[in-house]
Amino acid sequence: MTMLRLITWISTALGRRQARVILHLIAGYFLVFAPTARRSSRSYLTRVLGQPAGIRHIYQHFLTFAATIHDRIYLLNNRFDLFDIHVHQPEVIDTALAAGQGVLLLGAHLGSFEVLRAVGRQHPDLCVVMVMYEQNAKRINAMLSAINPIAEQNIIPLGRMDSMIRVQEQLGKGALVGLLGDRSFGLEKMKSIAFLGDPALWPSGSFRMAAILRRPIFFMVGLHIGPGKYEIFFEQLADFTNVERDDREAVLRRAMEQYVTLLDKYCHIAPYNWFNFFDFWQ
Repeated sequence: MTMLRLITWISTALGRRQARVILHLIAGYFLVFAPTARRSSRSYLTRVLGQPAGIRHIYQHFLTFAATIHDRIYLLNNRFDLFDIHVHQPEVIDTALAAGQGVLLLGAHLGSFEVLRAVGRQHPDLCVVMVMYEQNAKRINAMLSAINPIAEQNIIPLGRMDSMIRVQEQLGKGALVGLLGDRSFGLEKMKSIAFLGDPALWPSGSFRMAAILRRPIFFMVGLHIGPGKYEIFFEQLADFTNVERDDREAVLRRAMEQYVTLLDKYCHIAPYNWFNFFDFWQ
């Protein structure tokens, strides 16, 4: 936390361009002192690039991750003027929100989910809520508070008796509710679906939440494509509003397969944006 506060102070005092020098030091540090993350990066990049990944590829991977984290400092301090954020197909979400029933957005550790919250903050009438593990929620809230103590954080922790009720309440208020679909909620059913050419296990909890709440669920990704530049994409995965119980599993399976297909697609578009630094296929 001390280091995070120091970097935040340097970033706000010196400006974004000057502070980006720190990112190269961070990327270099992990390249040398994080062997597990380095091996995982090499394994992923070799798959997505279609060739053996070298040190410069791994370094770029770490640097991109550091850049997205660093950008949060400015996004949480409402410095939207520093960014070029382009939203593709916003009408997909606008149409769903027009019904006033809120939207479930399913992302991944791909690119930045924070840019979505930035888009939400630019629209005062739109509430953006994140759903995550309680332990992670506490950690994220502490980190974000260090960046900007007055920034309002809308986070619903998973694992509580009232978690699903709180999600339903926010959807009823017309909120954007975001989840990350590449990590398990805990003891839930996993499905094996090929990703980047090899089988991987995927959690079904987010899709089951959409099915139980009888809501549409959309894919969302905010790709970092250069310093201060992001591309946000939305695509519908499934609409459980009128799905019968007997058809639920088939619709859920198709939605999960579409989700993984889209992850595969956007990993190829922006290969250094995948931020799962462990052996995902094991």
